[in-house]
Amino acid sequence: MSRQELTTKKCVPCEGGVPVCTREETDRHLHALSDWQLTSDGKRIHRSWVAKDFMTAIRFFQQVAELAEAEGHHPDLHLANYRQVTIEIWTHAIGGLSENDFILAAKIDRIPFGAEGNGERGTGAEG
Repeated sequence: MSRQELTTKKCVPCEGGVPVCTREETDRHLHALSDWQLTSDGKRIHRSWVAKDFMTAIRFFQQVAELAEAEGHHPDLHLANYRQVTIEIWTHAIGGLSENDFILAAKIDRIPFGAEGNGERGTGAEG
């Protein structure tokens, strides 16, 4: 499934009972989301950026929070050293990855990010 196809989907409510993505499904989704990485335990995906300043990072988090509320799927947001942004996504109810995680990641990728130096979106390689 492509990044574009993922962005056309909506996260579905999950209270458990949904199977965790297989490694093959995870790899296929990550291929479409090249800036996201699998955590070492294989249960989460994450991406990092470096903002040009603290307020840019906070504004980005606000936009991610609004998207997450609209989707009903909430990532873990991390801010370190005042401008190093990391987002980690997983489906808490199943303790691993579901399609919702990749849908949310694809939609987060559409949010403009004020990266250091050029005001453009970060590539994920900065952090």
